[in-house]
Amino acid sequence: MQHSYGYFEEDQLGQFGSVRLWRRLFGFIAPYWKWVSLAVFLSLIVTAASLALPRLIQLAMDDYILKAQLPLEQRTSGLLYLGLIFCGIILIGFVTNFLQVIVLEWAGQRIMHSMRQNLFVHLQWLNLSFFNAHPVGKLVTRLTNDIQNMYEMFTSVIVTLFNDGLKLIGILAILFWMNWRLTLILSIMLPVMLIVTLLFGRLARDAFREIRTNLARINAFIQEAVSGISIIQLFLREKDTHDKFIDLNRIYYRSTIYQIHIFGFFIPLIEVMSSISMALIIWYGGREIIQDHMTLGILTAFISYMRLFFQPIRELSQKYSIVQSAMASAERIFQLLETRDMLPVQSNPIVLEELDGTIEFKNVDFEYESDHPVIRDLSFRVDPGETLALVGATGSGKTTIINLLERFYDPDEGEIRLDGINLKHFDPQWLRDQLGLVMQDVFIVPGTMKDNILLDLQVETEQLDRLVQLSQLSGLVDSLPDGLETRIGEGGMDLSAGQKQLLAFARVLARNPSILVLDEATANVDSETEMLIEQAIQAALANRTSIVIAHRLSTIKRADRILVMDHGAIVEQGTHEDLMSQEGLYYHLQTLQNDVHRNGIVMSETS
Repeated sequence: MQHSYGYFEEDQLGQFGSVRLWRRLFGFIAPYWKWVSLAVFLSLIVTAASLALPRLIQLAMDDYILKAQLPLEQRTSGLLYLGLIFCGIILIGFVTNFLQVIVLEWAGQRIMHSMRQNLFVHLQWLNLSFFNAHPVGKLVTRLTNDIQNMYEMFTSVIVTLFNDGLKLIGILAILFWMNWRLTLILSIMLPVMLIVTLLFGRLARDAFREIRTNLARINAFIQEAVSGISIIQLFLREKDTHDKFIDLNRIYYRSTIYQIHIFGFFIPLIEVMSSISMALIIWYGGREIIQDHMTLGILTAFISYMRLFFQPIRELSQKYSIVQSAMASAERIFQLLETRDMLPVQSNPIVLEELDGTIEFKNVDFEYESDHPVIRDLSFRVDPGETLALVGATGSGKTTIINLLERFYDPDEGEIRLDGINLKHFDPQWLRDQLGLVMQDVFIVPGTMKDNILLDLQVETEQLDRLVQLSQLSGLVDSLPDGLETRIGEGGMDLSAGQKQLLAFARVLARNPSILVLDEATANVDSETEMLIEQAIQAALANRTSIVIAHRLSTIKRADRILVMDHGAIVEQGTHEDLMSQEGLYYHLQTLQNDVHRNGIVMSETS
């Protein structure tokens, strides 16, 4: 298992002031601008309602409660009138706040649905080289945790920040209108608050980036450990794996504690500044009342407005954490969406009505990593209906030839042609529909046996039964409790390696490709299953151009021609009999295989 845990987060992420990020974000918001605008409008009403309440309290105190000279009936009726207005404003604020939440939640869900769909579709079109460099845990984090962070920001922060900013400006304007001298004194605290907020923002951003990095490392490590649990148990690596997880968990714990320390300092500091502001209001405002320069109602309203003023600042820690986490997630999501690690596709790709099946490699060079060539100046031709076998030691380039033919990668030099046309000129989807690939590792889709054979195809029952028969799956299907409707894969029956191979042949036959590629299709199966696979191979190879990678002699001897690979180049070619008579590399490989086979039989008989 990798000591780096297969994951590394990019630095300098989550910049709140990044114009590029906000432009991309608003690109997803734009289709729902009417709903977002409605939420903003409702937030204006909510803000206006909250700012009106302290003013009503001031009017009640100055105009009625403290006006002893007014008749009792006038004071009582005036208070009743203001009380009804007060209740009405509260009701309006409640209704608009409720509607705002509903609108924001709906818009947020739609925006995140669109973003998740775009990201998943984009991932499916990326090159295999991209997935080789990015572990599954990292990509899963993008589609789950990062998208969820974006959702929380849309629903909890964007309109709320606008609402709070408007509220702060409105409070300052009202305070200046009520008593500009007292407001100027309170403004002394604003630069201090600004400095503290900026310092907190920088520290919080770094803390959240560290938390996200460590969380993603944990996700990647867990995914790696669970997928390789059999290897861990087989080689008794439980303690070592546990120790590594403890280290990762401890680092994540320390980063979260550091974040808590930052918030633990910031929130009390805001409370201290709020208390200082209240003390200034009471000191200066009380003196103004004694000197008859201010009414008690204005002082009461001042205190209420200052509580409203510091309320969003107190909540800034939570909102800022959401924003920073979401902006970091946005940076990584858009970085992934901007990844153009895709094979180039022609503007008008070629789609042939009929394919003969001629394959030609011309002077092909290819390397997965720079300065580590896998294939060098490779040239060969496969005629229509011909079966070509590829033989060679591990690392000789056999599977790379298949990857290039399927156009999972493009060659660095040279051309690969199909019916005389460069593969780059074909529609990739059409091309892969013409190439049937049976690999050693067969992916099982959680579902029924029928679902795994047909995948997205729709065929008649008679045709499906024939596919099952040709692929030698009849015995297996008859033994299943529900036949073709039996669930297999995750949450269902487990199939053996040989049964999966037969299933792979059924998939290929269902699509009836013009070219068939077998990559170690008979490896790691017992003799009885091998006989069934050989029969399935005969049915699959009939009337098709075929390329076969195999070590078993029975499969190789069926080929019309054999290419012997060594370090990315063809060193021998011919029929089985011709190559054996040359006593070269092919002869050496077959001799080794026969020795291993005989030794296996002797050991089995001895035991």
